Amino acid sequence: MLKAKNIFFEVPDGDETRVLLNDVSFCVPRGHFMAIVGPSGCGKSTLLKAIAGINPISSGSFFWEGRDLAEDGDFEPYEIGYVPQFSIAYDELTVDESVEYSARLRVRADEDELNDIIDQALAETGLVEIADRQVKLLSGGQKRRLALAMELVSSPRLLLCDEVTSGLDPRSEREIVELLHQLSLKDGRIVISVTHSLAQMELYDSIMVLVQGNLAYHGSPKVMNHYFGVDSFEEVYPRLACREPEGWQVSWLKHYHDYYMRLNDEHLSKFARLGMEPPLPRERNTEEERDVQPGFLDQAMTLLRRRFSILFRDRMQLVLQIAMILLFPILVTLFSGEGQQQIPGLPFSETGQFTMADVEAAQHQATVSAQVGSAVSGIIMFEVVLLGLMGSNNSSREVAGERLIMEKEKLGGVSTGAYVCSKMAYLAILVLVQSLWMFAFVQYFWPFRGAWPEHLLFLILANASMTAVCLGISACCRTADQASLLSIYLVGFQLPLSGAVLALPDMVAYVAHPFISAYWSWSGSIEGGLIPAVKEAVLSLNNTSFSPASTCMLVLGAHVLFGLLLAWWGASRTRWE
Repeated sequence: MLKAKNIFFEVPDGDETRVLLNDVSFCVPRGHFMAIVGPSGCGKSTLLKAIAGINPISSGSFFWEGRDLAEDGDFEPYEIGYVPQFSIAYDELTVDESVEYSARLRVRADEDELNDIIDQALAETGLVEIADRQVKLLSGGQKRRLALAMELVSSPRLLLCDEVTSGLDPRSEREIVELLHQLSLKDGRIVISVTHSLAQMELYDSIMVLVQGNLAYHGSPKVMNHYFGVDSFEEVYPRLACREPEGWQVSWLKHYHDYYMRLNDEHLSKFARLGMEPPLPRERNTEEERDVQPGFLDQAMTLLRRRFSILFRDRMQLVLQIAMILLFPILVTLFSGEGQQQIPGLPFSETGQFTMADVEAAQHQATVSAQVGSAVSGIIMFEVVLLGLMGSNNSSREVAGERLIMEKEKLGGVSTGAYVCSKMAYLAILVLVQSLWMFAFVQYFWPFRGAWPEHLLFLILANASMTAVCLGISACCRTADQASLLSIYLVGFQLPLSGAVLALPDMVAYVAHPFISAYWSWSGSIEGGLIPAVKEAVLSLNNTSFSPASTCMLVLGAHVLFGLLLAWWGASRTRWE
């Protein structure tokens, strides 16, 4: 049984407070199908999110199976299913894959049991015949059925549906409502559906009417028209405008007892008519609850496998990744010619007298040294900046682009740690592939003039640091566009603020360099990897102060750690809107 007692939900509105739910109380028995209706902005979705725990209520209490959810613990993930207004499936996956991944994230079971759960969810929602169809090819009604199937894998005792019939044609709408009604008859499940439509009201066990956050009615659809003094359901909304919202609530509080008595009688007679026993309360078994959800590692591996499936199905993203991996190293090698020259040594005069030929040799040596130093410095920085651009593309939309799906899956029991770790593993593979190929390709045409392992390490760290920081930005932004824009700005400032082109004033460099990963990768490759002659040539052309390789390595490691911590913090925050 679900019971709400004196629920208030308030939000700041300038200097004042706006009340979205005003002293709402109701009771829903097991095996019940309830609709929440009302004009736009009346608080329907707000109430549903409050029940789900998405909106923290200002005051009041929700009781589930006799326990106070605020004091005795919130819903367990397996107890509740929540179907939001937005799509919770990835377009690139098939119907069967979507349900399978949902099951693997929410249910601990062996392969045979898991297959049975998936098949049952598909059968209950009528999706068996289109199980191999990609989500992007589904109609609106089919997507609603898929969303329901993805929730049914955990056999929730409370199923909350937010506008699942919105935008459907009348036939599809009725099919979805009939499906929800059938789902409410199984295992004593409570199904609550928010809808703006007043069609198919006769299929519900009870109707709750809200008006500006006030409860105007909650009772049988058979007597709702009588209560409001209208001839049809469609006349209810205009009728609500004839009285102040608080007036409707006061009226309901005077009459609710009689209507609840009738509602209870109808509820019992429904099961008697169907030849079923009224569902009994379930005892809570905390030992069993510990074994319901998959473990951290299982969830992380499932998320990782799903991410690669999406990558290989998303042709545009896959082509972009391949193009960057193949073309960026080619761009670097186009400028590698002068960096291959050997720096000639100076002639040694036994008499201490330098001839004109010696002066010309010294001038030639200085010219070649300048050319080599400039080319080597530029090539290293070009590699670093391009890898930074790859890192930005890797992760700038990685969390923000699927934020709502992530929030939905967290509500279903997916841990933030497993989600972030799956992203780390996925991005680590991209970073290694991109960095190793960049190094190997460039090394073939332009052998690094020194200790190549150090240069390879700094290339990997350059990519990894930008990838991690952009992942953190993505996790903290509200939209994918915001995250992409900030990440582009971050990459754009790498070159001018690194000091590789023009040396920064000391004060600016002191402030900017700690945040510029390109500087530390560039500096570390030069200080820690180049042979002395080439290193001297590079240093002679740059007024920028270079840091020791060990310091560069530590700072880049700190960038990676900061980005990952920021990603975890941003992903752990609840952000539905």
